[in-house]
Amino acid sequence: MQLDDRQKKLLGRTFLDYQSTEAFLQNPIVVSRAEGVYYWDTEGRRYFDGIGGIFVANLGHGHPRVIEAVKRQLDTMSFSPPMHGTSDIALDFVERVGEVTPGTLNFVKPFSGGSESMEAAMKFARQYYKQTDRPHKYKFVSRYLGYHGSTFGAMAASGTGKRKTPFEPQMPGFIKVYPPSYYRDRFASWEECNRFCAQMFEDAIINEDPDTVAGVIVEPIGNTGGIIPPTEEYFHLLREICDRHDVLLIFDEIITGWGRTGSMFAAETFGAIPDIICSGKALSNGTIPLGAMIAREDMAEAFKGDPAAGLNFAHGHTYAGSPVGCAAGLAVINEIVEKDLAARAGKMGTYLAEKLEGLKKYGVVREVRGRGLIRGVEFVKDTNGLQPFPELGMALKKTALQNGLIIRVDPTWFAVVPALVISKDEVDEMCELIDRSLQEALAMV
Repeated sequence: MQLDDRQKKLLGRTFLDYQSTEAFLQNPIVVSRAEGVYYWDTEGRRYFDGIGGIFVANLGHGHPRVIEAVKRQLDTMSFSPPMHGTSDIALDFVERVGEVTPGTLNFVKPFSGGSESMEAAMKFARQYYKQTDRPHKYKFVSRYLGYHGSTFGAMAASGTGKRKTPFEPQMPGFIKVYPPSYYRDRFASWEECNRFCAQMFEDAIINEDPDTVAGVIVEPIGNTGGIIPPTEEYFHLLREICDRHDVLLIFDEIITGWGRTGSMFAAETFGAIPDIICSGKALSNGTIPLGAMIAREDMAEAFKGDPAAGLNFAHGHTYAGSPVGCAAGLAVINEIVEKDLAARAGKMGTYLAEKLEGLKKYGVVREVRGRGLIRGVEFVKDTNGLQPFPELGMALKKTALQNGLIIRVDPTWFAVVPALVISKDEVDEMCELIDRSLQEALAMV
């Protein structure tokens, strides 16, 4: 699209996420409207949204039930006093979240998004151990290639080097191990690779001293690593390791939560229940910033007692528990449950994966992977040598937008994470756009 002089001038007064203004101006997009699985730019051109904005619009843009819930709450109360109390709608939200989470994870604290939820989980874990006579447990073990948010604590837990180095030095107390994808070509089987990489967590915990380690932090499906799901056994081993060393298992489900993987949470998809789930993104369907830290109910006991002892969670945010956000979250959860959208995501995800497998005809696709409606496709220069093909990804980034398609390209793989309500015809439309864009990208490299 073409930008006018005013738009270009205003772009010079702001920042775009993870891209330079100069690069953006080569292929700009300024959207003004969204509905269902589509965006429209200011010139009226339609774009197929293949990643739900950025993994938020699980119900599609402008879902009427969510919009109505927000409007109704705005007519009643838009803000409650966080330092003095809470709201009835926030308590309704806490109750509803606890009804759909696995195990005993029904201690819920609402926040304004995923990064806040992750920060809260780490602070909650450290304070929990201080108040249960294990004050030296403060370290966290996470993975290279993992991404947990852009605030300082969440960034320290992340393993994405180039996103972190501009802000170094990082916070201390964060240890990294490698995800299974890093070693996948060095083992005879994917299962063996996963066992080795799970053991790396225990090795790190032991060598750091278990008495100093508070938590293990993982995304069930690594997003920035390329949409790579480990084996179920991998998560079972992590659960056993954490139990053995009195370490909290924290799942970052900011992307995988709320029906995305074919279950309400990926913890259920992989059959391993963590101690804390961090949530965000799709929880409000993108209407109002909303996240939630969800912990085992028994952990909350460490924060209760004589008020004179100062036992409380020493943490808060101005917009945490926003009545409007909680109203949106309630509507989202109820819609997912009542329409069984998690199961639908599983079925439509299988169909999407089958369509994406068709791209292997071009001889540059190593693997189609994922669960439910979070799928990734990895590029290689040829399927024998398996050399990465970043040039193709860079070209696809351009051709996809030119064809009116929004997907994530990074650049040796791309991801499609559409709304859970996507129809079969819309999957076909999206995959046709992907196929056309890939053909044009191949002609450029």
